[in-house]
Amino acid sequence: MSYVSGFMAAVPIENKDAYRASAEKSWQLFKDYGATGIRECWEADVPDGEVTSLPMAVKRQEGEAVVFSWILWPDKATCDACWASMETDPRWGEMMEMPFDGKRMIFGGFETLFEA
Repeated sequence: MSYVSGFMAAVPIENKDAYRASAEKSWQLFKDYGATGIRECWEADVPDGEVTSLPMAVKRQEGEAVVFSWILWPDKATCDACWASMETDPRWGEMMEMPFDGKRMIFGGFETLFEA
């Protein structure tokens, strides 16, 4: 089954267009390294929680939206090779700056348990 890289971040609402442009540009590189799909999802119904919540996880501040994203890979090895390429492929360095505070981004890799 496929492998997934998942991400969440708090993005200033005023940077929505810049975020989308960055996602579109990075998709070309992810695809070159074997990614089979990507989803970039902008907050629509993300409630605050009392104990835990998506906004709390990324320390969302006023004027920011939660973004939930994932990249699909055929396997973990392909994903790992892509992340390793960031050290050697100069195209990654040509990417525009992240339009959000990367220190509050959360991410991880996931093996697919069920797929339909």
